[in-house]
Amino acid sequence: MPAVTVVGIGADGWQGLPEVSRTTLREAEVVIGGRRQLDLLPSECAGERTAWPSPLRPAVAGLLAAHAGRRIAVLASGDPMFYGIGRALAEETEALRVLPHPSSVSYAAARLGWPLEDIEVVTLVGRPLAGLAAALHHGRRLLVLSADADTPGEVAALLRDRGFGPSRMRILEQLGGERESTSDETTADVWSRPRPPGDPLNIVAVECRRAPDALRLGAVPGLTDEAYEHDGQLTKRHVRAATLGVLAPAPGELLWDVGGGSGSIAIEWMRTHPSCRAVTVERDPVRAERITRNAERLGVPGLRVVTGDAPAVLDGLPRPDAVFVGGGLTAPGLLDACWEALPDDGRLVANTVTLESEALLADAHRRHGGTLVRLAVAHAVPVGGFTGWRQAMPVTQWAAWKTLDTLSGADR
Repeated sequence: MPAVTVVGIGADGWQGLPEVSRTTLREAEVVIGGRRQLDLLPSECAGERTAWPSPLRPAVAGLLAAHAGRRIAVLASGDPMFYGIGRALAEETEALRVLPHPSSVSYAAARLGWPLEDIEVVTLVGRPLAGLAAALHHGRRLLVLSADADTPGEVAALLRDRGFGPSRMRILEQLGGERESTSDETTADVWSRPRPPGDPLNIVAVECRRAPDALRLGAVPGLTDEAYEHDGQLTKRHVRAATLGVLAPAPGELLWDVGGGSGSIAIEWMRTHPSCRAVTVERDPVRAERITRNAERLGVPGLRVVTGDAPAVLDGLPRPDAVFVGGGLTAPGLLDACWEALPDDGRLVANTVTLESEALLADAHRRHGGTLVRLAVAHAVPVGGFTGWRQAMPVTQWAAWKTLDTLSGADR
């Protein structure tokens, strides 16, 4: 038996376990799990029972060390490797065996007749409700893992607030157990009526429907400017889309957004993939608070907002994969500090509309290579009884890759 065996268990408890899982739990000298899971075990599982403390994650290594040398079984809900304790255990020990049970998501998809590959799963267990907003697209099906009995009502409120009140909802409780139930279909708009609390062990099934007057937000960079609260300090839509294209976010990467303004570059970087991370630096506290609100509204509450003057506040930040400088270019040493912070193959993109900052970008281009481009956008506007073009201020953009070879950004 490995040092640690993780046993998935469902709402059906002991009777729903295969014999290999039962044998593991009978032979374990220590059984670790949540109090609810531990209470599902019969007396024939005679090992020492230890409930996870709160917070759980910092306690994992200590508990494993405290019981080193003993046969340890860990109880987990459903599939331990799907938003479960299996991930934390795998990070602590290579001597790990996993005995999965059907996850609540698999049960829900089966009950609803929804193909799993067409569903997006969002967990709200230990995560902010606002993260759900990034998954809201008309016609998409979502399975939301609830934190407790209050989660369905909170999901309905967020759907209404984000313009998805017509979305269809069903609540599936105690999946796989004797008390399993599925609610009648309703909508987020109707859910606003008072209703008794349900079971804390539930999943919320959502078929997204956008209200006719709601703002449409796409899945790629270049959201409409109206999606943001701002005071004019906003990288406008077309320039933003071009900038994100050059920054080229990839899953798991970290961006520094220096001179955050309204936070649009960092927010849309994070919206490209759930694992993308960003730190935005803004010296104005009012704007910093506005960035936080925009991030919550647009479904990326994990955006880290640092208030202070760059480059001083850059010290101590985690090393970025890419840096965008959208303001403060004339601050002494800023551009060089951002360049030095990059690893090999890191990217730096800087935008400006002023001649003074443009001179700095031309000098950086001379020293580090990359590309210099000028982005110009014009909008059609009324001119008397006719229509003409109104030119926005052109944006000069420098983009460079920090590499050991001589390839420029245009060649990569």
